Amino acid sequence: MTRAIPLAALGAAALLSFAGATEASTLIIGSGAAQECSDAALKGREDSRAVLACTTALEVETLNFRDRARTYVNRGVLQMRQRQFAAARADFDQAASIDPNLGEAYVNRGATFVGEERYSEGVEQIDKGLSLGVKDPEKAFFNRGLANEGLGDLTAAYKDYSRASELKPDWLAPKTELARFTVKRP
Repeated sequence: MTRAIPLAALGAAALLSFAGATEASTLIIGSGAAQECSDAALKGREDSRAVLACTTALEVETLNFRDRARTYVNRGVLQMRQRQFAAARADFDQAASIDPNLGEAYVNRGATFVGEERYSEGVEQIDKGLSLGVKDPEKAFFNRGLANEGLGDLTAAYKDYSRASELKPDWLAPKTELARFTVKRP
């Protein structure tokens, strides 16, 4: 399936199903259970044991405020992978309340909204996270591309997928999305 994107205007587009397509931005922190939590998030795990490691770190370990906020982000990432969007969002909210300048909390909150097809809210949160700065901006642009496509803004989606691909040229996900588009010049 290809998408035609005239430079001047867009035609109507069918919405895609984005279930499980969002990408999370993770953070490396601490030692002990917090490190296990971080490793699990970085390695793409989504099992209950990994979530338990995060919970243990939050309940038992002495973490400075930054590591505590990042552990909430990592647990939220693990829960998001389990499609537990409300629980994940609660963790991202907690992280943002601890460290309001933690862009990953907002970008990942936005990803939960994209996963629930609440695209406008997703774009708003992702934009806020990008404005604060994030470790993996390509994931934010990819998720914003999914949201913009869900909203029917194919030009914005194409630009976001392109930006994600530019930032991480060896990542296949944005290239796969871009392959569906056809750019037509007026």
